[in-house]
Amino acid sequence: MYRLEIEVESIKGYCSAGLSKGDTFIVEDPVILSDGPICIYALGALMPYLTALYRNTDRDDWINQVDRLQCPDAENVVTFVIKRVIKE
Repeated sequence: MYRLEIEVESIKGYCSAGLSKGDTFIVEDPVILSDGPICIYALGALMPYLTALYRNTDRDDWINQVDRLQCPDAENVVTFVIKRVIKE
């Protein structure tokens, strides 16, 4: 299992949840840890990937190539960088 460290890399336009570049949140199955708001629309778009990313997968699995995701708002795009950290 992995701990996912997710950081806002960029915002094109406006984030309705008030996120700023550099804001972070953590996913430790099954909990999301955050000091601030998380947009439910972005979370809904990220969730299918996050649940796969925090699990151990075969080395050649396509999910291991995913390190950036973005919210579904085409005019106000928030891009997130995802770092997988091995849990000990």
